[in-house]
Amino acid sequence: MKKTNYFKWLWPKASLQITHFVLIMSLATFLLYHFPFFTFVLNNIDHCSRNGIILIISLVVLMLAVNALSYYIIFFLSRRIGKVLLVMSLLINAGALYFINTYGVIIDEGMIGNILNTNFEESGIFFSIRLMIYILFLGVLPGIYVIRITITKVPIKKFIITSCLTVVFILALVFANAGNWLWIDKNSKALGGLAMPWSYSVNTSLFYIHKYKKEQKEVLLPDAAIKDDTRSVMVLVIGESARRANFSLYGYGKNTNPLLSKVPNLFHFNATSCATYTTAGVKCILEHTGTDELYETLPNYLYRNGVEVIWRTTNWGEPPVHIDQYLNREALRSKCNGEGCNYDEVLLDGLKEQIMASKKNKILVILHTSTSHGPDYSKKYPSRFETFKPVCNSVELGNCTQKELINAYDNTIVYTDYILYKVIEDLKGLQGYNSSMIFVSDHGESLGEKNMYMHGMPLSIAPKEQYEIPFIVWASDSSKRLKPLNEVSQGHVFHSVLNFLGVQSPVYNEGLNIFSE
Repeated sequence: MKKTNYFKWLWPKASLQITHFVLIMSLATFLLYHFPFFTFVLNNIDHCSRNGIILIISLVVLMLAVNALSYYIIFFLSRRIGKVLLVMSLLINAGALYFINTYGVIIDEGMIGNILNTNFEESGIFFSIRLMIYILFLGVLPGIYVIRITITKVPIKKFIITSCLTVVFILALVFANAGNWLWIDKNSKALGGLAMPWSYSVNTSLFYIHKYKKEQKEVLLPDAAIKDDTRSVMVLVIGESARRANFSLYGYGKNTNPLLSKVPNLFHFNATSCATYTTAGVKCILEHTGTDELYETLPNYLYRNGVEVIWRTTNWGEPPVHIDQYLNREALRSKCNGEGCNYDEVLLDGLKEQIMASKKNKILVILHTSTSHGPDYSKKYPSRFETFKPVCNSVELGNCTQKELINAYDNTIVYTDYILYKVIEDLKGLQGYNSSMIFVSDHGESLGEKNMYMHGMPLSIAPKEQYEIPFIVWASDSSKRLKPLNEVSQGHVFHSVLNFLGVQSPVYNEGLNIFSE
């Protein structure tokens, strides 16, 4: 009995070379599923300007090239598996597009978490005729085409040449748009949540990676011991995007450190960060050694070994913190009054009293600031700190003059100067304590040099502005002096804090300690 092929009338069998097939599918993916993506782009950029037109064209070309390259590699490796994956992708694209258009959602990591944590009974309420229409016309029918088509392979030499040239083209296009990286970074959540199939594929991967990291147990360090009863308090201030070049303490031409420059017993070292983004930079500051492993961090280690640890933050990107006294921005603001509560001064509200209320002899305070984080530098400080004018008030930094941009950033350094000065004044007011403050930034910042903005470049190719950071130390008269070091790193923090607080540990490294006996 002859078997009837019910799909013949839809699409007769055809044959295409893999190169032509992936170009067609990349174009189809772009046309069928990216209307919300480009609606968002057009609504959030001046699409009539020259720069706006260039960005839109670049995004179109980039999307076509990236999808085509991905399909090309998968189908070259296995046409059978490629078809299965592509058909699944088309069906998911259709469903995702339905939810984006119907509910205005963004398929980001949080939304993926919601989807994966929704049971079948709850998800049933979303099924509708309209959803079925989306699935049929934007998923099933294109899927039939993929199934029906015969794809012919290309020689491996041609595959390698084509792939390499495409990668070079994509990289060239990305770097040609360096001036738009800031806008893309600012809108990355929405752009990434609307780009198919990357919205759900990448964010699903991120969801499980972050879930694994949250469930991952820290590698505990060997037990430590407190060797004396001297009352000591160390305040570690972790700066955000503070680059060394703009601190007048380091020779900058504008007076961005009017208060710290007059403080006795203040020292500063040249330092570099081990990364150009917050999560890695903060991790590096808090760990005893540079590694990809999740070792017990400084606050957790000291807290477990009997030190009073206080963490106050207006930022994010911290490794897991397991202490009792952890206060984030919302908790701090709820108990704070005045203009400063809307800025990083909130970190200092009630801090002195909290230190004095401690019944322990050894205290570590960590203040994680956000003062110099762009792109809205001019919104990170109270108006009275607008020392340098005019300032850039736009989040599209490429639209500001270099002078306006640097003025706005420099004002965040002036505000940082004030916050650090206030910390030192609070420490001076503590009776009977040896006290010290260390300020170190998580990474630096680009301010338009070589058409680059903010941070996050791979360290191997990052400009020095993104990894040359300040490392500023103050010590009370009765505390230890500092070693005459020319260069330090974020790795010096862990061991210097242990030394200052008189904590003995098997992991202590005297070579990474800044204090002399």
